[in-house]
Amino acid sequence: MASAIGTTMTQFALTIWIWQLTQETTAIALLSFFFQLPQILIGIFSGLVIDRCNRKFLMIFSDASVALCTIAIGGLYFTAHLQLWHLYGLAIAYGCFGHIQGLAYIASIPLMVSKQQYTRVSSMRAVVDYSSAILAPALVGSLYPTIGLMGILLIDLITFAIGMTSVLLVKIPQPDHAEAEQINGKSIWQQLFWGLNYILARPSLLAMTLIFCLFLFTHQLSETLSQPLILARTDGNAQVLSTVVIAAGVGGVVGATSLSILGGFHRRMNGMLLGFIGAGMGDLLLGLGRIPWIWMGAQFFSAFHIPLAFSSSYAIWYAKVPVAVQGRVLATAHTLGLIVGAMASLLAGPLVDRVFAPMMNSGGWFSSLWAPWLGTDMGAGIAVLVILAAMSMILIGVGGYMIPVLRQAEDLLPDHDRE
Repeated sequence: MASAIGTTMTQFALTIWIWQLTQETTAIALLSFFFQLPQILIGIFSGLVIDRCNRKFLMIFSDASVALCTIAIGGLYFTAHLQLWHLYGLAIAYGCFGHIQGLAYIASIPLMVSKQQYTRVSSMRAVVDYSSAILAPALVGSLYPTIGLMGILLIDLITFAIGMTSVLLVKIPQPDHAEAEQINGKSIWQQLFWGLNYILARPSLLAMTLIFCLFLFTHQLSETLSQPLILARTDGNAQVLSTVVIAAGVGGVVGATSLSILGGFHRRMNGMLLGFIGAGMGDLLLGLGRIPWIWMGAQFFSAFHIPLAFSSSYAIWYAKVPVAVQGRVLATAHTLGLIVGAMASLLAGPLVDRVFAPMMNSGGWFSSLWAPWLGTDMGAGIAVLVILAAMSMILIGVGGYMIPVLRQAEDLLPDHDRE
């Protein structure tokens, strides 16, 4: 949690720095795109690495590498040489190592707890992420005017040391490689695409992957635009943005904590699909809102449902996929999600700057349709795309119940310990 707080503080401070420098939605969206791009490129290799290498070592090595990226940003900023392209380049390195660390963590969970606790433990990761989303903006909002970007980066480095020390102190089991060794006997290309073939051979897992990719595309559109929307509506007010982001963090913590205590739905597919619908309803309110209190409530409600969707989904994967090969299978599913997420991040900025914002300012039929609800200011074009993405999330969740192979996935797929 300490490491997550420091990292989120840096990301939040860099978002403010980029907006102050450019006043462009695309510039912020590109940072997210370059963070996700390398994760796609190394995705098919990362699962192989996770299943073969010591996971504790991978976590520590990845954390140290990300810390070096932070040091590089600090050095460039301190010497007054920091430019946007520097951040985009370092985001690529950050994405690579962060991806491996995250997968190593995710794949280690079923080795440490029983399958009855998969949903609970998966939700605890959301507690960490959303707790950082509460504390980091509050700290940046109060400290950024005083200590600036350089001070935030120094705090981040301290939290990296805390995170790496914590991992060193924890015992992280390694999987039984008996089943994995059968795969390792295949050619390198067969090994790399083994996870994809595993999913394709199981219609329910394929349906889960596809519908989650659809949700991730629409959710990432809204997520990429949420902070630019607030900044545009408030003339770059960092305090309002901090408050709204904190509200989202509180919603995520409340949702994840409730899930950790109660254990989620008995039918975990219900949790996933209802999570989609709830997140979409929150983002719909975000796009329609015009004042901070509405934005806060919307982000709280949306974030409350995200742990439900993700933890329910992970619990199904953990129960249905053999532990020894989960690195490869989860890496494949994760990579497919990253591809659509990166596409959404890449498209979000240009769609607003070149399509929706000009249409809202044109005075034509499109503007007359939306203007009574959203106005015609700088944030109106962003709001339109957020609303369309939110409506799509709701439809995806409802539509999932109409697909039998998805709705009945938990019945059609046997638990791996019963195969």
